[in-house]
Amino acid sequence: MKRIAIVEDERAIRENYIDLLTHHGYSVQGFPNRLEAQQSFASQLPDLVIIDIGLQDEMDGGFSLCQWLRAKSSSLPIIFLTARDNDIDMVSGFRLGADDYLSKDVSVHQLVARLSALFRRADLAQTPQAPKLIEVGHLSIDPERLRLSWKGCALDLTVTEFWLIHALAQHPGHVRARSHLMQAAQMVVDDATITSHVKRIRKKFQAIDKEFDAIDTVYGAGYRWNEAN
Repeated sequence: MKRIAIVEDERAIRENYIDLLTHHGYSVQGFPNRLEAQQSFASQLPDLVIIDIGLQDEMDGGFSLCQWLRAKSSSLPIIFLTARDNDIDMVSGFRLGADDYLSKDVSVHQLVARLSALFRRADLAQTPQAPKLIEVGHLSIDPERLRLSWKGCALDLTVTEFWLIHALAQHPGHVRARSHLMQAAQMVVDDATITSHVKRIRKKFQAIDKEFDAIDTVYGAGYRWNEAN
């Protein structure tokens, strides 16, 4: 049984989601604030975390918790579920490493579908299968274990970042529209959010290779993995 933690300061909302997700077969634990959640997660991480942004007296407590969680695990699925649905907060959430960002008016069916998609992606890393590596120049991708390296150096990526790179590098030289990248990463966001993800991905490559320039922006069309790399 998959273990989900929901960090939500409004008790009625928190308990409602706990009941709904328990009904769908998950083991769910709720927390009213960042500190209580971190105390629990310090000893054992759940399989997925759902976070509100405003947590009691911390207006951006959810952002701080996401950053703390991402420092502990690059692969833990993290979803923001919040009433703050403006573009600035959404982009901030993805920049901090969230895998999805949903408004609280999302239907239960859509929420459960998003959870299932994230669990399927995360489970690939645990599947004991022979590696099927994809080699593209200096890039090496292991889709079965969700591992990726550049010039022999492993990159610390979120699940979403991994699948975005995978979608680009599978067909080097071909332009991939933002809609295609969204489909590959199993997320529904706007163009600005995809742009934010790509910027963060570039920074991670450049942290180990200052000359990295394998991801081309094709203005008005999307992105392309440079065949020369």
